Amino acid sequence: MSIVISLTSFFTLLCLCIILGHLLEENRWANESITALLLGLCVGAVVLVVSHGTSSRLLSFSEELFFIYLLPPIIFNAGFQVKKKQFFRNFTTILLFGAIGTLISFGIISAGAYFLFKLIGVTSLEFKDYLAIGAILSATDSVCTLQVLNQDETPLLYSLVFGEGVVNDATSIVLFNAVQTLDFNKIDAIIPLKLLGTFLFLFFTSTSLGIVVGLLSAFIIKKLYIGRHSTDREVALMMLMAYLSYMLAQLFYLSGILTVFFCGIVMSHYTWHNVTESSRITTRHVFGTISFIAEIFIFLYVGMDALDLSKWKASKARPETSVAVSVALIALVLIGRAAFVFPLSAISNCFGNRIGTIIDLRQQFIMWWAGLMRGAVTIALSYNKFTVSGSTASEDHALIITCTILVVLLSTVFGSVTKPLIEATHSQHLRPGAESEPAIFEDIHLWFLDNERQAPCRSSLSLLIRHPTSTVHYFWRKFDDKYMRPVFGGRGFVPFVPGSQTVAADESIHN
Repeated sequence: MSIVISLTSFFTLLCLCIILGHLLEENRWANESITALLLGLCVGAVVLVVSHGTSSRLLSFSEELFFIYLLPPIIFNAGFQVKKKQFFRNFTTILLFGAIGTLISFGIISAGAYFLFKLIGVTSLEFKDYLAIGAILSATDSVCTLQVLNQDETPLLYSLVFGEGVVNDATSIVLFNAVQTLDFNKIDAIIPLKLLGTFLFLFFTSTSLGIVVGLLSAFIIKKLYIGRHSTDREVALMMLMAYLSYMLAQLFYLSGILTVFFCGIVMSHYTWHNVTESSRITTRHVFGTISFIAEIFIFLYVGMDALDLSKWKASKARPETSVAVSVALIALVLIGRAAFVFPLSAISNCFGNRIGTIIDLRQQFIMWWAGLMRGAVTIALSYNKFTVSGSTASEDHALIITCTILVVLLSTVFGSVTKPLIEATHSQHLRPGAESEPAIFEDIHLWFLDNERQAPCRSSLSLLIRHPTSTVHYFWRKFDDKYMRPVFGGRGFVPFVPGSQTVAADESIHN
């Protein structure tokens, strides 16, 4: 009966969060994430008083609940709804920030924590613990990014920050798992190469798995015309195969985040166009709704968990020690992110020769600020490292957990300032398509027509050097139209469904 009461109360709070979010829709300082977090804190305080200080939560935080049930629909919907052209035009920069940037941040946070904690008086942590702290706090919150950035108003910023967040989460988890398994009695120069190899293997295998499952779903639905008998089966098959991609990645110890994200991209490019009109409308709303509820659930969950007195009592740290450690961690996160955002942006700009691909100083500042947010991934990894069977192994481990929660809370509150900052620094860009890149594909097409008869190999190579991303996209479109779509369907494919009238699909989410 207690679980029924807890769930009833939690669902009531979710409804309240949605209502408050609607009422605060026009408030530039508020969004569902910060509203749910603050409401979680308030309710946690009430539960704490009612339970006489024994608990602040209606539900206990569980890594399994987060990683298996809440995170997959959020990341899948982000891949399903993402502006693919904008995302892949900036893919090199996204990888640069998400992989190299995370490594830089990891190194700075780990080294800084090692030296600062000893000055503060935290001395019982091992070297492996400091590396774990670096990996944990290098994980930006891609869920928060969805709340504070709008891909229609600021498409370049959205694609860079969110895309970086997805790759960043995968990189952080790889680093975290590698740190857990490293034998520090046999440290040598090969270890960095092993970490790099592990990351590359994980990235490409996870991405490939997501693409394969997405293509398989498109092929099955195209060949079987499931919608001629039941649109419910079409929707169910898409949902289950999306979730299957994530579970397969977990089963084979790959990155479920990357797998389900790219599965969403492939499904939106092929599978979505193979289903009936009613299924297209249904899937867009179902995926968006599930993702929306999961996001609110996470922030409400974190807010209530922050007031768990058992963690604070277990640390037995003086208030000034907790404040000092929290301030040190926030400072390291700030420095670690600045250490790669601005230098890597400069490097990216050196190779960018088109308007729309250059990251100006204002955009760099927003990228630095928006990426400071830490969320449920950080808390889940912290629990994984510093608790055993739900309890902490030492006082300093409990201190790290409580300080990590403080960092998450403060960084999320800081994140609420992102929208006003964007309005203040990008006021002239805040309209749909304002940051979109110029349409140069027509120029590339004409350029090919003018030159390929004379020197096709030379002209193709020259254009690849001058406009690598756009040239790859040009050839991909030709390959896609000639080989992929005839097999897997996609835009232009009209499934035959007796008795139904098919209309042109809304392409706005697929450009």
